[in-house]
Amino acid sequence: MTLLLAVAVVILVVIVILAAYVIGVYNGLIVGKNRVKEAFSDVNIQLKRRYDLIPNLVETVKGYATHESQTLEKVIQARNMAMATKGDLKEQAKAENILSGTLKSLFAVSENYPELKANENFLKLQFELTDTEDKIKAARRFYNTNVLALNNKIEMFPSNIIASMFQFTKQEFFELDDDEAQAAKKPVQVKF
Repeated sequence: MTLLLAVAVVILVVIVILAAYVIGVYNGLIVGKNRVKEAFSDVNIQLKRRYDLIPNLVETVKGYATHESQTLEKVIQARNMAMATKGDLKEQAKAENILSGTLKSLFAVSENYPELKANENFLKLQFELTDTEDKIKAARRFYNTNVLALNNKIEMFPSNIIASMFQFTKQEFFELDDDEAQAAKKPVQVKF
């Protein structure tokens, strides 16, 4: 009887340890998933800030660079496209990278207008937008770090067993695709 009781206790202890492990891994996956959501929310907050700054910047530039309407229209179109892109992370990343490129060309155009470059409102908006771009980059890095941590847990043994049991799926990184990465490294071409 004592042997049977000892075996039952050992089995019960193993079950409790296994259950505790499964609960710990599951909770770790939930924390990782929630960190990814939080990080993506941070990216969206910074993108919204940029969307809000762009119309003010464009209006300021319009007053000085009236014959640069094509550049200004491209900035507005890229902003609207980026704002409309929701859901698909790759499409959103592509739209955001196009917007970043059009903003670079807008700042390059401003170099040809000394009065604009000296305008206090323009300088303030340019500083705010540059600061926002830096914050977007930091938010993307934070998001990608959290995605990497979650994806590692989902793929690594033995947590991958628990992840598949509870249907956790890998998340996508917020990144440039190869063509966009190469284009982003090139200087902006401005022609008059």
